[in-house]
Amino acid sequence: MGVDWEPDPSDSLKTFGAFVQALREHHGHTREQFAPLVRFSVHTVASIELGRRMADEVFVERADRVLGDTGALRRAAKHVSRQPGLASWFRRWAQLERHAVSLCTYECRLVPGLLQPESYVRALCAEDVPPLPDDELEAVVRARMQRQTLFHDEPRTTFDFVIEEAVLMRRLGGTDVCADLLEHLLAASTLRNVTLQIMPAHTEHHACLAGPIRLVETPDAQRYAYSEGQESGRLIADRKEVAKLALRYARLRSQALSPQDSVGLLKRMRGEL
Repeated sequence: MGVDWEPDPSDSLKTFGAFVQALREHHGHTREQFAPLVRFSVHTVASIELGRRMADEVFVERADRVLGDTGALRRAAKHVSRQPGLASWFRRWAQLERHAVSLCTYECRLVPGLLQPESYVRALCAEDVPPLPDDELEAVVRARMQRQTLFHDEPRTTFDFVIEEAVLMRRLGGTDVCADLLEHLLAASTLRNVTLQIMPAHTEHHACLAGPIRLVETPDAQRYAYSEGQESGRLIADRKEVAKLALRYARLRSQALSPQDSVGLLKRMRGEL
């Protein structure tokens, strides 16, 4: 069976949140009174205090000044382990990414996060229902851009992507965002440790009709897979299940356009905008 990683807050997040709440109450502020003082929403303050989200540097600085300016919150924030802007169920996979020997991704819904330019990330966030508060949106953008440093921070890691052509045909964000996306993908395809393939819309064979696939291999030769839904994710460690997904991914790569033909398609799509 696979290994499920529940979307629970980390201990350090909960501890920091409880510390913020204790200081706030010690100074006699309700959340409704405290929120405008730090210029964050009541919802955001509650999420931080309950350990559901990471406090960014701006919140920490403002809260510390409002709550006595002792530096205690600044020091405590250094020990919070969760990465801001990443969903709680995704953080285990993000840890595996940073130490991977290889990463393989197939996507049929949207461009994979590691390949998204900032304009595309913002266009995705603009479609969120309910809408994200501004501070949460900025945290998502920062986290997504930070993940992309993997291409350069881990030059010996191989990154393989297969993306459905239909994903690129969707004009998310308008013409300018689409043009930015295609340029971004073309630039990524030139990296020595990145292989990008497009699965053509008109094809008679398709090995991954069951949905997206993510695979990772660690330095100790362990392999994992990851499955993500609307509001949840599952890290899969069972060898048989991972092997089945790896077999499907390998078959899909043989059915997709070659890297060279994929670049040609991207260039044609860019020229047609």
